[in-house]
Amino acid sequence: MGMSDYYKNLRQKIGNELIFMPGVAAIIRNEQGEILFGRKHNESTWGLIAGAIEIGETPAQAVVREAFEETGLFIVPDKIIGVYGGEDQRFTYHNGHQVEYLTIVFECSIQSGQLRSNNEEMKDLQFFSVYKLPVITNHYPDYIFSSNQEERAHFIK
Repeated sequence: MGMSDYYKNLRQKIGNELIFMPGVAAIIRNEQGEILFGRKHNESTWGLIAGAIEIGETPAQAVVREAFEETGLFIVPDKIIGVYGGEDQRFTYHNGHQVEYLTIVFECSIQSGQLRSNNEEMKDLQFFSVYKLPVITNHYPDYIFSSNQEERAHFIK
């Protein structure tokens, strides 16, 4: 989908200045427990399926929408794994737009749909083993990728 009208209007007013943006990200696992990552057009690094929360949208609705737009999959957000922000969530896009995300990360399950890469949003989609994760664009703590709840709880401070 690209940038919403809301964010386009905001960018027209403030240019490339740093903005604070609420966002969502999805840990989507296949039956083997591998996690789905995507690589956008003209980017070399991978990322979680993610995006901005739009005006009037709940975080759960946003993660479902983003997953469908980027992957063709209908997902169910099962639970929130964590909420991350601060300087580790700052990002400057190729066009110079600066953002600092407050990202809600959901553990999600696949309900239906057909995985489709090379779409408007993503060039590549691939499932990776928890033990062989790719280098990713945004910074998240390693424990969010674990499927072991006890291990994940041990790392939460």
